[in-house]
Amino acid sequence: MRDPREIIIQPVLTEKALRLKDTQNQYVFNVATDANKIEIRYAIEKRFSVKVESIRTENVKPKPRQRFTRGGRVQGYTSHWKKATVTLKQGDKLDFLENL
Repeated sequence: MRDPREIIIQPVLTEKALRLKDTQNQYVFNVATDANKIEIRYAIEKRFSVKVESIRTENVKPKPRQRFTRGGRVQGYTSHWKKATVTLKQGDKLDFLENL
């Protein structure tokens, strides 16, 4: 198994993710694009000492974006990434997200 720090990149802190945390005990993470559900479960349980009930993953596709610079308009894309929504067992919480 890989190191959990290689699999979990960062938590997603959007309004929807914070609402899921408060109502359904679900946490959203940006994870490595080649990680599967078994590796994600291992990384979450190992790094935060909690029990994972279920995991849903989604590949977020890049979106077209335009930027305006001195040289004119530059067109490109946002980066693609993998999102994992993790449901924890009843009574488990992640401490670093509780103050938000």
